[in-house]
Amino acid sequence: MKVSELREMSSEEVQNRLEELHEEFFNLRFQHVAGQLTSPIRLRQVRRDIAKAHTVLKEHALGVRPLAGGK
Repeated sequence: MKVSELREMSSEEVQNRLEELHEEFFNLRFQHVAGQLTSPIRLRQVRRDIAKAHTVLKEHALGVRPLAGGK
């Protein structure tokens, strides 16, 4: 996911996406421990997407860059 895609979302949409990413990361970690992980690269991608979402929300909170959905 690109940061520009996250910036086009409203804050509620970014929050929902963040929750989905956390859930996916948990499932991937569980698969990794169980030895059933098919794509280890996906762990890194999801972790980075979580960081991007947090960054966009922080930018919005600080007023650096407004989100598309207002508020």
